[in-house]
Amino acid sequence: MDKVWLKSYPPGVPEEIDADAYQSIIEIFDESVAKFADCEAFENMGKVLTFQQLDQKADDFAAYLQQQLGLKQGDRIAIMMPNLLQYPIAIFGAMKAGLSVINVNPLYTERELEHQLNDASADAILIVANFAHTLEAVRDKVAVKHIIVTELGDALGGFKGWLTNFVVKKIKKMVPSYTLDGAISYKSMMKQGAGLTLEKAQLNQDDIAFLQYTGGTTGVAKGAVLTHRNLVANIMQSYAWLKGTVSEGGEIIITALPLYHIFSLTANCMVFVKLGGKNVLITNPRDMPGFVKELSKHPFTALTGVNTLFNGLLHTEGFADLDFSHFKFSLGGGMAVQEAVAKKWAEVTGVTLLEAYGLTETSPGVTMNPTNLEKYSGSIGLPLSSTEVSIRDEQGNEVAQGERGELWIRGPQVMRGYLDRPEETAKVLKPGGWFTSGDVAVMDEKGYFKIVDRIKDMILVSGFNVYPNEIEDVVASCDKVLEVGAIGIPSESSGEVVKIFVVKKDPSLTKDELLVYCKKNLTGYKVPKAISFLDELPKSNVGKILRRELRD
Repeated sequence: MDKVWLKSYPPGVPEEIDADAYQSIIEIFDESVAKFADCEAFENMGKVLTFQQLDQKADDFAAYLQQQLGLKQGDRIAIMMPNLLQYPIAIFGAMKAGLSVINVNPLYTERELEHQLNDASADAILIVANFAHTLEAVRDKVAVKHIIVTELGDALGGFKGWLTNFVVKKIKKMVPSYTLDGAISYKSMMKQGAGLTLEKAQLNQDDIAFLQYTGGTTGVAKGAVLTHRNLVANIMQSYAWLKGTVSEGGEIIITALPLYHIFSLTANCMVFVKLGGKNVLITNPRDMPGFVKELSKHPFTALTGVNTLFNGLLHTEGFADLDFSHFKFSLGGGMAVQEAVAKKWAEVTGVTLLEAYGLTETSPGVTMNPTNLEKYSGSIGLPLSSTEVSIRDEQGNEVAQGERGELWIRGPQVMRGYLDRPEETAKVLKPGGWFTSGDVAVMDEKGYFKIVDRIKDMILVSGFNVYPNEIEDVVASCDKVLEVGAIGIPSESSGEVVKIFVVKKDPSLTKDELLVYCKKNLTGYKVPKAISFLDELPKSNVGKILRRELRD
């Protein structure tokens, strides 16, 4: 393979990184704690944790898991919460105890949560009280042994923490009532953990760091098995790409995308821990005025997001008046960055909106534009160090430069496979270590790649994968529905939204009735935004629904 992209690499970026430089994520974390002990690591709602403080709290969390709950190396803990200080404490604490982390979207419905906890064989879960009622509803259907409940203000401490919890619960009434017998409170856990001794786990590269759930190529959510080596490699790849632009121990990155999303988890949390930078965690980025107010408090140097986030900020009063004098780079991923948004972003902030490409199965980074890019290009950039990208035809043969084909990826960041799903794994992992992305791309003469189409029927809503099979399964379970087909349609605000075409079994079925049913069984971004009733669905001669005809 001719790696033509190497000639376009920014100065100082190596062809290869050492994926074996560290045995685990915790080795990177320990190194940063030693180097940047008194530097600020994470901030949320005005509360700051230094690297030293984060390390101590992670120890307390880990010690309790070991000594009080009896969890051991190889066990699995789910984390279900928005961006709070408890999140990094739990991630690094769980790993210190040798556990694997299962990231869970806190907005999941009962059906989605039940599937993920059972599929991942979760031994424990840390859940924010606002969503504990969802867990209560499936408590008897999942095998989780230990439940830890936290409240939004628990990590803030003192009067501020008490007041935050009081307002959230009593004034804003954001915590539906729930009963979880035997559940442990996070505050009690941390208090007890402080008096216990941690026996630090001996991790190696093959240990599972995260079970990161994705639809993959079909609608059934599957756990991508990401090892410590996968994550270490992607951290080192990103670090090599950014180190000419950012400095160690002084950067401030705004983390608005949720940490349960692989983009934010690696690019923000992990890479900036390696850099000794500070993550400012935004708990509710949908509150755009509040988000802009928070931005005004920080001399931020970096910001990652999806196209909808950048567009939302640009249309929020006060954003254009912020101080961008420290701003070094902004990175868009998860969905295509629109040219109009990128152009306006550069005008307002003075910083080019860089585009990158990755997948859950690749930890996630695959390609990225050089940080010295002067203007939006529409490209997803160049393959990161130690990453090979190939464009292949349907037979798996490389196509000529400039021709379309499926994007194949090989590198140390590629997952081990899907948890307990060898057949699904075999569909995407090919001989020689190649991962087939399902995305159609082209490469230009300088080695820059561009996504031009999608092979799989996946719908991309604000950076989140939505799979038609899952939507169809849910809608078809409604007693009044005979048949259903789901597709994605363009949306200015979120890239795409879900549209369903339904054949009624019961003529009395209405759109409103169907929407209520969908909202009960699907996370918000998966709920159809458009519904059409048809007399019959277009099908192939073997009875397969022809989604392409629905799109046409």
